[in-house]
Amino acid sequence: MMTKNVLLFVLSAISAVAVAQDFWQNRESKTRQVILTDLSSNKMFAEGANAEFTDFVQPKETDVCVFVVPALGYQKLIGIGGAITDASAETFALMSKEQQVQFIEAYYGTTGIGYSLARTNMNSCDFSSDTYVYVQDFDTELKTFDIRHDEKYKIPLIKLAQEKAGKDSFKVYFSPWSPPAWMKTNNDMLHGGSLKKEYYGVWADYYIRFIQEYEKRGINFWGLSIQNEPMAVQRWESCIYTADEEAEFLGGYLGEKLAASGYADKKVIIWDHNRDLMFQRASQTLANPKARQYASGIGFHWYETWHNKSQLFGNEAETAKAFPDKFLIFTEGCKENFRLDQIYDRSLGELYARNMIHDFNIGTAAWTDWNILLDETGGPNHVSNFCFAPVIFDRNRKALLFSSEYYYIGHFSKYIRPNAQRLATSTNKDNLLATAFRNVDGTLAVVLMNESDRDSEFNLCIDRKAAKLFAPAHSIQTVIL
Repeated sequence: MMTKNVLLFVLSAISAVAVAQDFWQNRESKTRQVILTDLSSNKMFAEGANAEFTDFVQPKETDVCVFVVPALGYQKLIGIGGAITDASAETFALMSKEQQVQFIEAYYGTTGIGYSLARTNMNSCDFSSDTYVYVQDFDTELKTFDIRHDEKYKIPLIKLAQEKAGKDSFKVYFSPWSPPAWMKTNNDMLHGGSLKKEYYGVWADYYIRFIQEYEKRGINFWGLSIQNEPMAVQRWESCIYTADEEAEFLGGYLGEKLAASGYADKKVIIWDHNRDLMFQRASQTLANPKARQYASGIGFHWYETWHNKSQLFGNEAETAKAFPDKFLIFTEGCKENFRLDQIYDRSLGELYARNMIHDFNIGTAAWTDWNILLDETGGPNHVSNFCFAPVIFDRNRKALLFSSEYYYIGHFSKYIRPNAQRLATSTNKDNLLATAFRNVDGTLAVVLMNESDRDSEFNLCIDRKAAKLFAPAHSIQTVIL
């Protein structure tokens, strides 16, 4: 007699075969489009050779292969985007009207790379020209709460992005770098310090007011993180929380106030710091039942781990397995120590694609770059923490410059759309990295990167068919089926 587990296995296998057959039967042709970026030959989003699929049952050991199994689906994509900071908005305001139109289209338009997600800052951050808050000192009732500072640059840019991307599909979330100085143990927005316990309730009310004021101006937040980098004492705006303190603030104050204010639908992101401690931090914070009730996702950055390929993603993978009910979201990453003469370096693009491929394959559901725009200094920045961005506006030459980052990120954001489902993907050679998603319209997008110094021929294998493709050294391509 067939056991229940065996029966489920058989039914699953039959279902997988049916899905595989359906994948090919519903496609008018076995030839599909290849989009290639090869900076060494000055090709960006260029049309490559078509992918022609033929029967391919069993690869040889010497074959180089990328395998995609459409029957095995995992997390759905929330979105891909970047941060709209004060620095980005102030730089945007310096461009000509024609350049502003070009910039908005390049990021959010149908001919651009289709960003659908944005992060912004509540109160100032390092990428602000000054240090600011929205209330006067010791106003515990928030009677002086005023966001006029954001109305000059940041809010207009967010609204332009929202309008171009489509308000219904464009998601915006925010993060604080520090509470007002008078709420903190060090009486300083900079240099760490912690939120005083007596101000937990006031600080939670501050989030509510921020959401409400932005709503009045036509911006509805999708979510928020509790604190940017809660373990980093920085020379810029920063605030320290232990895991227990973050859990107490969320479970005993912020979560309840969001719910009571009609904002139970807002996605609350915990941690919002580097991968190296994300598993420990999530485990300890979410051990608090009330914090776990209100937390929707776990955010992470790359700054302590991106350079170490062998250990890069272990904590992230453990977190994904331990908390399948919480989405993973990459909330920030960039290359530091800006140099204008390096913005076209392919290693910048490869840094992004390597992280994005591994993050998605582990289970990450949303991916947010840092500043969408900076000037030729890697700023403005009030503490000289200058960084790279996908797009640079050179104020001296009045020129809009698109770095290698822009094109590499675009191979994901342009062709993998919100609510796409990640599919099982693997490769049999270290030099090829790949991930695949099925979009809502049924199209399948496979992103492949060759980060080696050698050209590579390979087979893109989907079920029992394969296409022979070519990946130039240090190139990235997206195959659309």
